[in-house]
Amino acid sequence: MLEVLQERFAKNPNRHGDVTWDELERALRICPSAITSLVVMEETGGEPDVIGRDQETGEILICDCAREAPVGRRSLCYDDVALKKRKRNPPRGSALQQATEMGVELLDEKGYRRLQELGEFDLRSSSWIATPSDVRDLGGALFCERRYGRVFVFHNGADSYYSTRGWRGLLRVSCL
Repeated sequence: MLEVLQERFAKNPNRHGDVTWDELERALRICPSAITSLVVMEETGGEPDVIGRDQETGEILICDCAREAPVGRRSLCYDDVALKKRKRNPPRGSALQQATEMGVELLDEKGYRRLQELGEFDLRSSSWIATPSDVRDLGGALFCERRYGRVFVFHNGADSYYSTRGWRGLLRVSCL
């Protein structure tokens, strides 16, 4: 996994801010749970890469940078509450459940917009994003996509799922 990540890191220097490869490698070697999460991100089609650093915590941020929503993380409803409510044709799982199992979090709207500053993502797909509780409490969930040179935030019922909607994970590495 480190070789794959190093190659991607070298090919996309515009994404990393002030994070160096040596610093990232050192952090990952002392934090094996992060490597485990990265392996699953990669296996499900996420193409994880460093997108900078959290300026408040100093954590290194690694995000799914696949051009489209990761193929292995599509056709999912938003969360387990929605999954349990879905009586007919339920999906195979939920985005939040999968993220929890992988040890990552869903991007929120701010994170999604930040990712879009580093490239053009979700031109033919869409991605669930972390949804504020006031929206979720009413049965909805948010997703984003990029069309016409803009980032759009939309809503759907949290129990909906589509073959082109997935989710993007964010891994915070702080094992320094």
